[in-house]
Amino acid sequence: MGMDAEHIQALIVQGIPDAKVEITDLRGDGDHYAAHIISASFEGLSRVQQHQRVYQALQGRMGNELHALAIQTATPE
Repeated sequence: MGMDAEHIQALIVQGIPDAKVEITDLRGDGDHYAAHIISASFEGLSRVQQHQRVYQALQGRMGNELHALAIQTATPE
């Protein structure tokens, strides 16, 4: 009962509208993903705060429908 990459991406963009999101299915099982998220809204935030914004965008699905997500965040250059 995993999530597909497009759904994860849509949730993140809904929560962080300017985000550029790349999702990679790490195992092909719909449960283990990596996300690379670039957003100007991350400027001035610590790495922990950036990741918290991503978790908020996922609306409580982390640990439930979504088993594992490796997050990399960045600001635009």
